[in-house]
Amino acid sequence: MPIDPYILLLLGTVGLAALLPARGTGADVASGASTAAIAFLFFLYGARLSTREALDGLKHWRLHATVLACTFVAFPLLGLAARGLVPVFLTHPLYQGLLFLTLVPSTVQSSIAFTSMARGNVPAAICAGSFSSLVGIVVTPLLAAALLGSGTGGFSADSLLEIVLQLLVPFLAGQVLRRWIGGFVTRHKKVLGLVDRGSILLVVYTAFSEGMVQGIWHQVSPVRLAGLLVVEAVLLAVMLTLTWYGGKGLRFGREDRITIQFAGSKKSLAAGLPMASVLFGAQAALAVLPLMLFHQMQLMVCAVIAKRRSRDVPEEVTPSAPAAASRTAVGTGTHSG
Repeated sequence: MPIDPYILLLLGTVGLAALLPARGTGADVASGASTAAIAFLFFLYGARLSTREALDGLKHWRLHATVLACTFVAFPLLGLAARGLVPVFLTHPLYQGLLFLTLVPSTVQSSIAFTSMARGNVPAAICAGSFSSLVGIVVTPLLAAALLGSGTGGFSADSLLEIVLQLLVPFLAGQVLRRWIGGFVTRHKKVLGLVDRGSILLVVYTAFSEGMVQGIWHQVSPVRLAGLLVVEAVLLAVMLTLTWYGGKGLRFGREDRITIQFAGSKKSLAAGLPMASVLFGAQAALAVLPLMLFHQMQLMVCAVIAKRRSRDVPEEVTPSAPAAASRTAVGTGTHSG
């Protein structure tokens, strides 16, 4: 089961914030840099999303509607149900972080990777992740406003304007400029990927520095942390079961069910961290803790499931005819998977 190296970098950043939190002028500089980094992140998201691919993906609208329902309906409903675990398993701040986790969009890269490993519908996974990210830019803040309320500091006209300016406007600017910069973004995706991750590390450092200065970490005990892990494990298990058997109940084929399971059961750390910084402000440190833990958990569990699915080869692609026919059948099966 893999341990994401980026999680180790995130934990190292948290440790740096604990030992050397930004204070005074340094905190102001870090906050300004974090705000710019978030805007740049969403600009890149807009520049990368191919509008043509997204429109082509609408042809498989039932699958995408199912993934969106899992991400923005089923997940939040389970998050609301977890309210009954306060204060036995979770403190109220940790519960807010858990509820926020259920509101963020699905992943793109890991959903595609696991779908490919399990021989699922990779083009559908690409579109599903893109749709989820696009919808999440608008839906996640609205759901947070409706479900979290004053827990995020209140949603005034000024705070909503801040969300629009930091998230939506840069994304739309990236979409508008894509025709001119899309090629550059594609050619330098590895370098820009490093910029992405570096920006998120800056956001995490700023958020956890504010948390250290305000002393909010006294609210998290090892027992509470263990309770959070148990709750998240149950949440992931429920969603993995729901997406797999729900896809079967809706009469999707095996490849589509794989896509639904991996795209519908995941939450994006890359999208969630900067959103939390905008939505929660000084309380972002506790808000992103459940998301960071869930991210690593979903990678480890889904890696095991993807490997098992890859060995579950459908009978129709198993060679059982003469040699020539066998080669044809295997070639067809490989192409369709």
